[in-house]
Amino acid sequence: MTAERTTVRAGRANGTYWRTALSLAVLATAVWLAHRHWPVLHTGAVRLAGADRRWLLAGAVAASGTWLCAAVAQQGSVVPRLPRGPLVAAQFAASAANHLLPAGLGAGAVNVRFLMRRGLTAGRATTAVAVKATAGAVARAALLVVLAAACPGLLRLPPGWGGWAALAVVAVGAAVVAALRHHARCRAALTAVWADVRAVHAVPRRAAALWGGSLAFAALHACVLIAVTRAMALPLPATEVALLYLAASGAAALLPTPGGIGSLDAALGLALVTAGTPAEEAASAVLGYRLLTLWLPLLPGLLVLGVLVRRRTL
Repeated sequence: MTAERTTVRAGRANGTYWRTALSLAVLATAVWLAHRHWPVLHTGAVRLAGADRRWLLAGAVAASGTWLCAAVAQQGSVVPRLPRGPLVAAQFAASAANHLLPAGLGAGAVNVRFLMRRGLTAGRATTAVAVKATAGAVARAALLVVLAAACPGLLRLPPGWGGWAALAVVAVGAAVVAALRHHARCRAALTAVWADVRAVHAVPRRAAALWGGSLAFAALHACVLIAVTRAMALPLPATEVALLYLAASGAAALLPTPGGIGSLDAALGLALVTAGTPAEEAASAVLGYRLLTLWLPLLPGLLVLGVLVRRRTL
């Protein structure tokens, strides 16, 4: 019995050491990222010093609301009720972790771990995260279509890109159909996923949370950019700014970098310049948007991530 207790205590001590090491690694990563991109932070702060602070405050409020919307959407992806406080904290931490790994892997890993800690199996947790991501993509596409109809002629594909896009869609569809027809595991996984999706949509409150949270998440990100352009007195209508943001973020997803660093900045700046914004003002608007949505919440988000790991919430 004594030997068993000693083994258990040693296991707990090792777990504590690992959690502490992970927390320190997360903090060191945050400091390294801030140091590496310090010119971006400094330049953005200088250019925004003369902007309208009321609009910047409105943008910060909108940015904070995105974490609440992410929590609502994540709750809508599962039938069991999740604790609200830890759920919102996990989304805040996930937004920071998303800047460490490409293609949303950081946020996905945090959410999967959080759902598994709430009692879901690995398969169901992964499905829930995938359902949330899919709903987010569909919501963005729907908003893009609506705004494109409201602002005709603002978005133009380069010559020849339409054919390549159609070819890519056909190729992806053919690959999916072939995988489902020839691989039993793919069919079984799809059946399990479909069962979970039906279970969620059988509860109206969960379905409303999933789709409402996803739509509000995309809309609030667009509102952050709108607030920054208003703070800098850029002569662009709000609908056009929102459309440019959705188009740029969709294009940046084709080049998955951690947090969209580089890809989203370039796509968003190019979109604003194409719409008639001077290059320097477009760069300042992009920097302002990134300060509110990435750099300012990064260190607090990583600290929250470390705390959640130490408390075994993740």
